[in-house]
Amino acid sequence: MSDMSMDIDIALTVNGERIVERVEARKSLVDFVRDDLGLTGSHVGCEHGVCGACTMRVDGVIVRGCLMLAAQCDGAVVETIEGLSDSGELADLQAAFEQRNALQCGFCTPGMLTAAQDLLNRDGVPSREEIREHISGNFCRCTGFHAIVDAVESVAKARHGAKP
Repeated sequence: MSDMSMDIDIALTVNGERIVERVEARKSLVDFVRDDLGLTGSHVGCEHGVCGACTMRVDGVIVRGCLMLAAQCDGAVVETIEGLSDSGELADLQAAFEQRNALQCGFCTPGMLTAAQDLLNRDGVPSREEIREHISGNFCRCTGFHAIVDAVESVAKARHGAKP
């Protein structure tokens, strides 16, 4: 029986750094960034795109890293929670999560922050319902979401000069 695996050369930018690697054609993006690049902030949860623990940005759009192949990212710009955090883009959101106790075990937090930032990058102050809807693809088993919605809402209002 022959080995059916196939390796592919890819070149992409991850958190501002140009990466050229040879990857197995069937390797997911989240496994690539975790195993090959050592960026373990994005978590592997359900591996079916349901829980949101592996959420990251590819070319400015949030994706489920477990559903995207690393090979699909050839030529792309990938931003993980490490890059978003190191850039300072999430500093106010991270502080609000801490202040509002919107993180507990921390497993969902990287994906939740990435999804929340995606919403906050849009114009205007979203309603609590819009916040809930936008983060609904990211599961949290600890907080009950109320504190998370509070944190996102407070940052949205602060960024737009509204009273928290």
